[in-house]
Amino acid sequence: MSSVSEIVARGGDADEVLRGVVAALVAGGYRWAGIFFVEGSEVTLGPEAGEPDENARRSVPVVWQGVRVAELAADGSGEPLEPVAGLVAAHCLVGWDTGGEPWSP
Repeated sequence: MSSVSEIVARGGDADEVLRGVVAALVAGGYRWAGIFFVEGSEVTLGPEAGEPDENARRSVPVVWQGVRVAELAADGSGEPLEPVAGLVAAHCLVGWDTGGEPWSP
């Protein structure tokens, strides 16, 4: 978790942060990790790393201000995903409609 925390704390472009996070999850033991962005009633795969194994997949919602904005998914085993989902929530607003409200991750 410390590498994920460091990546998020370092900040920068949201895409760069999210790519770093999924890479860190794979380096930390998961076979594959990815972030699916919520777009209406669909989810679309965004940054991903590793080799997928959907039979070993688990996912957790990424929630920002009470609204599910993405899903964090990983195949295999590694650190708990829930804390990571909380850390990346604001970075998952890429392309998300904030209703004209400014946001800062």
